[in-house]
This record gives sequence, C-alpha cells and structure tokens, in this order.
Amino acid sequence: MSKIVRVGVTFPPDLLEDFDAITEKMGYESRSKAIQDAVRLYVSERKWLQNENANQTGVILMVYDHDTRGLESDLTNSQHHHQDLISSTMHIHLGAHDCLEVIAVKGKSSEIRHLSDELTTRRGVKILKSMIVTV
Repeated sequence: MSKIVRVGVTFPPDLLEDFDAITEKMGYESRSKAIQDAVRLYVSERKWLQNENANQTGVILMVYDHDTRGLESDLTNSQHHHQDLISSTMHIHLGAHDCLEVIAVKGKSSEIRHLSDELTTRRGVKILKSMIVTV
C-alpha cells in the first residue's frame, strides 16, 4: 500500500451536510473513503482530456445561479469565443434562481477542455459535467 497523505479541505456547511447524508445512506463508514472515491471519480471523468489532438464530440451540462452578477454575460461571451466547437445549446429554467444549460460540442479535446475549464471555474456555476466521446 502506498503512503497516505493527509490534507485539509474546507466545505460550505450545506454541501458537507448533503455529502454526509448521501454517503451515510450509501453505507460509507468514513468520510475520508467517500471523499477519496469522489476525487477518483472526478479524475477518471476528466481523463478523456489527455489525448489533446483527438476529435471528440459530446455534451457539457451546466447548472448555474442566474442571479450571480455578470455570470450570464460571461457564459455567453465564453460560448461565442468557442463558437467553432459548439453545435447547439439548450437553456432550461429550473426554478427561481437556477438554470440548466446543455452545450453540444465537437472538436479537439484540448479545445473542449479549455471551454469546459473556462465555464466550470466561473463563480455561480454550481455543477458542470461533461460526457465526451472520441469520434
């Protein structure tokens, strides 16, 4: 077994409460194991990005708070900047504050990764998931 490294992580209280409730329901005996599994899943889902020149196609699914100042404009500008990758978008109102945007993409892995990273790091973006396949 490799050496274990201890790290500290900060969470907003509501996120940690949700995380703990889900992991307890799943039967995790420790928070550390659940966090390790969550990080493994994140890493495995992002590995498609390693082949930088492969032609890829798929969708980017994003949930965001439309009340975050300047976010909608930033998201629109990012999408226009990457218009050569984007085939289509669909915008859905989820409630009083949240929106779901589905972005169909096709292009080089490196360019899709850049768009995905640009969107996910915006303040107000709550969740961003990519489902990308090689064509």
